[in-house]
Amino acid sequence: MSHKRIAKRKAALAAGTVVALGAATILLPNASASQDDASDAAAPRTLKAEDASDLASRLAGLLGDAFAGSYYDADQRQLVVNVVPGDDSSVIVRAKKAGAAVREVANSTAELEAGARTLRSEAAVPGTAWAVDPRTNKILVTADSTVTGAAWDRLESTVDGLGSGMATIRKSAGTFRTFASGGDAVFGGGARCSLGFNVTAGDGSPAFLTAGHCGVASEQWSDAENGAPIATVDRATFPGAGDFALVRYDDPDTEAPSEVNAGGQTVRISEAAEAVVGQQVFRMGSTTGLADGQVLGLDATVNYPEGTVAGLIQTDVCAEPGDSGGPLFTRDGLATGLTSGGSGDCTVGGETFFQPVTTALEAVGATLGDGGDGGEGDAGADGQDAGAGGDEAGGAGDGAADGEGAGVGGDAGVGHDETGGEDAGTGEEPGAPGTAPGTAPGAGRGNGLANGHERTD
Repeated sequence: MSHKRIAKRKAALAAGTVVALGAATILLPNASASQDDASDAAAPRTLKAEDASDLASRLAGLLGDAFAGSYYDADQRQLVVNVVPGDDSSVIVRAKKAGAAVREVANSTAELEAGARTLRSEAAVPGTAWAVDPRTNKILVTADSTVTGAAWDRLESTVDGLGSGMATIRKSAGTFRTFASGGDAVFGGGARCSLGFNVTAGDGSPAFLTAGHCGVASEQWSDAENGAPIATVDRATFPGAGDFALVRYDDPDTEAPSEVNAGGQTVRISEAAEAVVGQQVFRMGSTTGLADGQVLGLDATVNYPEGTVAGLIQTDVCAEPGDSGGPLFTRDGLATGLTSGGSGDCTVGGETFFQPVTTALEAVGATLGDGGDGGEGDAGADGQDAGAGGDEAGGAGDGAADGEGAGVGGDAGVGHDETGGEDAGTGEEPGAPGTAPGTAPGAGRGNGLANGHERTD
């Protein structure tokens, strides 16, 4: 019950239960906000993805109409900003002085947004989705396997009508759908979903966020199949301007910790944050457990069979039915999204979409995070705590954090135990084993969160 409710008491966590997310090399190394010589204003700053999001927001205001989107270059650990300079070449100088790597592009933000509006008005057929891809400076349009015949011709014609260099179109082998078949499983009205994040409602009562299509499927939710209800939907939005629901715990004395059960690990969630293209993120769901991937686009529009949903995050993180509503978060313990839907599964992959947590919190008037100081070993702390070899993260060489832990050279926790599959820690290039390389088969599907973590369905 790590990220659902717990009884009205503080649970004593066993040693090593709370694990920092700096366990394997697939995770982004810690970096200060800037490691460059302050005298070299034109040199791009070295940033964490979370800091890049803040810089991108500031540059959007600073550059005005010249700003044409941005993305995070994980290899260089830099923010890349697209600029349409026009007659004002000084915008490039301003962007570089702010610490971004600058790239001149042809399509402005206004032109790309206009193209997206055209798609919405002329090609919003079920099974289609689109989002601006700042890495190509184009609108990426995706059509699932149901878009054929006249619907495909209509979509293709609309894309062509946007003009050369404005959009690209691709086919998806799967079908866009919400992921409700029903972190931890919640059950209601015959549906199974996943709890997203515990929050505090505007009146101070305990509640949680989940997907809006779960909230409209049932008014009452339980933490056990066919169990007694523990929470009631306060507000749900789906389809339309989002896919989120606020569900209040029926017992006002419920203790609702700001944590995610990441399959044998407890990740402390400190606050909500905006996603950034290129950022690595983790998803937890009651069906498939823990998975990771990358943010591909923001402000995405998805045309589900139930209707159109706008303002979503597009990723390549896998998900399956039952994962709906589950949390999308960073290794630093920042809440970014709630699982909405997509295509494919965790065998073949696919496109997935998430409701931004920041938008959901603002809409329902709730707050996230317990305001605590984090304490020793909390996930997401910088420096020693975040798997940088400090004692709080398990210490170098203990097999649970970095140093010489098992799987340092590859993607630890690639196996899963439901079908007697591969053993934990079978990354492509496993590192030298530590003194405690993990005690349970992993279910991380190569996410590299930590070696030997165990999925709790």
